[in-house]
Amino acid sequence: MTGRSSRLSRLRRTVPEGRAGRSVEARGARPRRRGAQPKVVALGGGMGLSASLTALRRITGDLTAVVTVADDGGSSGRLRDELGVLPPGDLRKALAALCGDDDWGQTWARVIQHRFQSKGDLHEHAVGNLLIVALWEQLGDHVQALDLVGRLLGAHGRVLPMSAVPLELQALVKGHDPKRPDDVDTVRGQATVALTPGEVQSVHLVPHDPPAVPEAVEAVRDADWVVLGPGSWFSSVIPHLLVPELLDALIQTKARRVLSLNLAPQPGETDGFSPQRHLEVLGRHAPKLALDVVLADQAAVPDRDSLTDAAKRFGAAVELAPVARPDGTPRHDPELLAAAYDRIFRMHGRIGPWR
Repeated sequence: MTGRSSRLSRLRRTVPEGRAGRSVEARGARPRRRGAQPKVVALGGGMGLSASLTALRRITGDLTAVVTVADDGGSSGRLRDELGVLPPGDLRKALAALCGDDDWGQTWARVIQHRFQSKGDLHEHAVGNLLIVALWEQLGDHVQALDLVGRLLGAHGRVLPMSAVPLELQALVKGHDPKRPDDVDTVRGQATVALTPGEVQSVHLVPHDPPAVPEAVEAVRDADWVVLGPGSWFSSVIPHLLVPELLDALIQTKARRVLSLNLAPQPGETDGFSPQRHLEVLGRHAPKLALDVVLADQAAVPDRDSLTDAAKRFGAAVELAPVARPDGTPRHDPELLAAAYDRIFRMHGRIGPWR
């Protein structure tokens, strides 16, 4: 047994075999069988993916998150620059979203999301980021380390990075410099792209053909449903389509594919975008991608016919449902989003019912 394998075995033995050490099945969910629960893979990053995962864990015990790894801001960016690691922030947020609603889950969700406030080097570092990076260094394996953190948290699902190498997001932006409104410039870095002035024309990754994590590719190929979005369109959603092996899996999978649209345009990144324009730019980046369902909040679609036409180009049906929080903020309500996903899985799935 290698040194890293020995460390992994020892670490596994130290995780309590109580609530945190039990599998999804042991926590009370029925073991998956055909017709019992859908096997769901959700792709994205940041708060959009967190919203989707918080909803999906309510309706299935077989859930995998595939997370973008192009973040270069904040605590993640500092750790990436200093240690040469994958940015852990979006992975941490996904793990927090998969924590249960009981005391154990919510306590751990708060702990890993906690940020230190100091006048020193720890300022604004998130506890979960440090934990994830420490386990990467201890084990030398991204997937094993994330699985171990998920086991400690009692996470209702699995979290995987989309690639095992840190990625740089670059965008072609028209009018990035207000003094040159017709010029197209290259903007580098996810944090910059997300807030860039001007109109984003397209995005690409550096390296251009990054390797996908094999477990992520396998999860997409083996899924019943793949959920893409919501989230920052150019910096969290589209990057998954720029990893060749992952895009091939999305095109070739026998899973049904649902695209979950945002509740509102994102300042800077998608200012002025209609729901159908989100689909148009998605299609430009992945013209061979097919979809089965496009989910949108009914109050966020002023022109249903135009959205329906745009969805048809992907072979998709449009499902409108109330999924926004009732307080008027552009955030998804977990219960309403869960109900929408559940209805879509039942109505459009090849197998079911699941409960």
